[in-house]
Amino acid sequence: MFIGLDLGTSGLRALLVGSDGAVRGLAEAHYGVSHPHDGWSEQDPADWINACKSVLAELAKARPKEMAALQGVAFSGHMHGATVLDADGAVLRPCILWNDTRSHMEAAALDKADNVREISGNIVFPGFTAPKLTWMARCEPDLFGRVAMVLLPKDYLVFWLTGQRVSEMSDAAGTSWLDTGARAWSDTTIKASGMRPDQMPALVEGNAVVGEIRADIAEILGLPRGVQVVAGGADNAAAACGVGTMGEGEAFVSLGTSGVMLAGRNRYAPAPDSAVHTFCHAVPDRWYQMGVVLAATDNLNWLAGITGQSPQTLTAALGEDIRAPGPLRFFPYLSGERTPHNDSVIRAGFAGVGAGSDAKSLTKAVMEGVCFALRDSYEALKSTGVELASALAIGGGTRSTLWTKMLSTALDLPLERPAQGEFGAAMGAARLAISGVTGVTPQDIMTKPKIAEKILPDADLRLAFEDAYHSYKNGYSHLKALQ
Repeated sequence: MFIGLDLGTSGLRALLVGSDGAVRGLAEAHYGVSHPHDGWSEQDPADWINACKSVLAELAKARPKEMAALQGVAFSGHMHGATVLDADGAVLRPCILWNDTRSHMEAAALDKADNVREISGNIVFPGFTAPKLTWMARCEPDLFGRVAMVLLPKDYLVFWLTGQRVSEMSDAAGTSWLDTGARAWSDTTIKASGMRPDQMPALVEGNAVVGEIRADIAEILGLPRGVQVVAGGADNAAAACGVGTMGEGEAFVSLGTSGVMLAGRNRYAPAPDSAVHTFCHAVPDRWYQMGVVLAATDNLNWLAGITGQSPQTLTAALGEDIRAPGPLRFFPYLSGERTPHNDSVIRAGFAGVGAGSDAKSLTKAVMEGVCFALRDSYEALKSTGVELASALAIGGGTRSTLWTKMLSTALDLPLERPAQGEFGAAMGAARLAISGVTGVTPQDIMTKPKIAEKILPDADLRLAFEDAYHSYKNGYSHLKALQ
């Protein structure tokens, strides 16, 4: 038996699977996010440990025989978070999360430093790890002086379980400290951010065994002795492992709280000026590239909140038949935007609102705006040499047939909706655990899910969506000038 643990921003999900990948159990635990100031986002790592204890206890109670046969666990987790430890391994302050923007000035300065983009393969975004530490140096100098080690969120749980301070390539690539092409820490970028190489954890590949769960922790958790912990992967890399997006021509588009357009790569082909993320994959000799939309279904949730209707009620009013975009445009920048704008300050807006605009037309414009934002990411990916014949469609938003049809037509790309089942980041982490413990090769286990439906672009509306996209694309500069 194997467990994949997905450390999300709002909760921890544990998936118990057999060596054949079949799901045997599931457990979840939730926790909150603290926002002490505008633009700040933090979590207490102790909440992650408590959540881990909770889900493992729940699985042990529900599936005692299977848990007695547990051989390995691996984590996926939200990226970029700065979990800082002192020399004794104690946490110095709450973890600064991926969606925290306090270090935007430090990020801009580091992005301009010599060779940082070239080595890391990415723009230094405010959410990345390195600028968080330069912010600490400026604003919390006493704490900064006590930092002995920086761990990413999921790697802190690996440390708790094993006592080993490690990270793996896919998560480390989001720090701005990694030479992403060489898959090694960069002394140059580490020094540029005021850090030292000895403050970095050891690096391994995502399917490498880190060590066994410590005996005292195994006893507390009620786990058998000798369970091995595998390094795991960053959330999107693990999700790619869960749906078999591993190499050239393989991709997924995720319509969740945020939006992601991700393509596997067999080679390292960075294009930081496009604001595309170029990261190491969670398995050896693979990379992936992705465009990120900071708010996707969050925009519909926002509209639902101010109209007093549920997202389901809003979308149901539109039916399932796709229609051409109207004159109303929505720019889905509730939280700023990454790809292609790298703009943490820009905010959302409507254009073309008239006396006849109602909840139905606003809903349609919001859904179209998210699709056009993902088209921005797709265009950025194509500029790096990505070529796709189709992509998997995952995430809660793709349960809407209408939204998936809109997205397929806006991208001019066939989208495949998987059959119901477990195929996300927790499954990817479980597959990494299986690969690490048993030695099975990634390509043999990290396969695509069964496809339930293939949705094609609407040929009759393709040109209408193309025209609307270019109108949307030109609107960013006008919206920016107003803010």
